[in-house]
Amino acid sequence: MNNERYQQLKQAELGAIISILAYVIVSILKLSIGNIADSEALRADGLNNFTDILASIAVLIGLRISRKPADNEHRYGHWKAENIASLVTSFIMLLVGIEVLYSSIRSFMDKETGSPDITAAIVGIFSAILMYIVYYFNKKLAEKVKSPGLLAAAKDNRSDAWTSIGTAIAVFAASFQLGWLDTLAAMVVGLLILKTAVDIFRESSFSLSDGFDQAELVRYKETIEKIPEVRQVKDIRGRNYGSNIYVDITVLMDSDLTVKESHTVSDIIEHRLFEKFQVHETDVHVEPFIEK
Repeated sequence: MNNERYQQLKQAELGAIISILAYVIVSILKLSIGNIADSEALRADGLNNFTDILASIAVLIGLRISRKPADNEHRYGHWKAENIASLVTSFIMLLVGIEVLYSSIRSFMDKETGSPDITAAIVGIFSAILMYIVYYFNKKLAEKVKSPGLLAAAKDNRSDAWTSIGTAIAVFAASFQLGWLDTLAAMVVGLLILKTAVDIFRESSFSLSDGFDQAELVRYKETIEKIPEVRQVKDIRGRNYGSNIYVDITVLMDSDLTVKESHTVSDIIEHRLFEKFQVHETDVHVEPFIEK
């Protein structure tokens, strides 16, 4: 199972590489044209895409480290490298978001607002189209290789496409002597960067501290209890290692079952959870069921 998962992570790297290339193109375009066209919103969006480059690089590094096999010091493997990379990325995005918000508010308060050139809006539309294409590719690839990390990156691609559309609309409106709209759009982009940073921080820290969605555990329990030989699920716990799910289960079975029969049921539990929920590894502990 591990070898198959390693190959899937290797395929997922392609999506991260494509994201990096796309973000390099759009960030260079937005930052350069934003300065030439004097668009605060486009410059802010360019900085947003620059943080996305760092985020995609972090995902790529995390995927590659995650593919390293287990060793004496990492008996469970290196799966959590992806979560650590995401945590670092959230700090970088937080700093950039604060800078974008601060500079845009300062420009607004100092009334340093002008009417940007319409070229800035064209760049925004081009960026939106490019990022939506990247989103569609990464979404399909993530579904194919079952990579939640790449799927999250794809959703980030989609949100960047929407942000670029909003920037283009704001720049177009600001070109009609409404320069304050361009600065206002820059503030919104800064807030979006901060929100994304906080969301990434919450998700990565939740996973690193072995937090797990209790609703998912309820679904696992219901699936296991449908197996005839399982009389009761006594205890169930879950944790994430990167994008891989590990589950520990204690089940009660009839005491007259042989060790071989109990082992067979344990294999069925592992197979059901993997097929239905893509649980990477399940540790099943069997105890005798005692009638009360």
